[in-house]
Amino acid sequence: MKRIFSYVWLGIVLALTYIPVLVLAVYSFTDSSMVGAGIGGFSFDNYLNLFRNEELRAMIFGTVLLAFVCAAISTVLATFGAIGSFYSKKLTKSLIDTANRVPVVNADIVTGFSICILLIVILRISKDTFIPLGIGHVVLTAPFVYLSIIPKLKQMDGSLYEAALDLGATPAQALFKVVIPQLIPGILSGFMLAVTLSLDDYFITTYTKPSTFDTISTYVVNATKGSQTEVKTALWALSTLIFLIVVIIVVLMNVLSDKKRRGAK
Repeated sequence: MKRIFSYVWLGIVLALTYIPVLVLAVYSFTDSSMVGAGIGGFSFDNYLNLFRNEELRAMIFGTVLLAFVCAAISTVLATFGAIGSFYSKKLTKSLIDTANRVPVVNADIVTGFSICILLIVILRISKDTFIPLGIGHVVLTAPFVYLSIIPKLKQMDGSLYEAALDLGATPAQALFKVVIPQLIPGILSGFMLAVTLSLDDYFITTYTKPSTFDTISTYVVNATKGSQTEVKTALWALSTLIFLIVVIIVVLMNVLSDKKRRGAK
């Protein structure tokens, strides 16, 4: 009975998670103008409009560029921060871990408003420079990358670094040729998580972005308030494509991880 209950519960969770996405995907291939108003005829118009609309193309490109740049910065900072924490004394490590958890559990709206006050109001950095927006996304994503890397460090033999130094490697060689290669799976997972968080963020972006710039999240919210049906339905197609890309990346990462694990055996 426990096993049956577990399977039923798992099925309910998966259904609640994926059925809404699948419904949206179905409507993205129709000519319907509203979800729930009846499925119309089959059509690729939503996908064609997504790439024909210059405003949508610019918005998507800007969002993706912002996500990858901020994810790269976050990954570098979090990787060296995690390594430094791992090799620090117990008290220092505890303080760093605690400080890292605060942005994770803190509400996005608090983080966004705080960054806005500090950078834009107090330091008077213009939003048009994209500096507040970039810093906001790095503050949002770096702690999650840190949390992705720490488990890999704990799985690693802590004496590898010292062993490399004893064998004649310089500190830089020991770091980049011995330690960091052990962390690649965690670094890649953290990077992809950072990209996803940046793409999805709304509150921090709203408080820090230039007035003429929109990410997918802010654009979607503004579009749903308007009456541009063609734009709304094109966003169904965009949501479906993002979901498919994420699924493909996750599957590929799992396949490569399994192959690597089997090769190690």
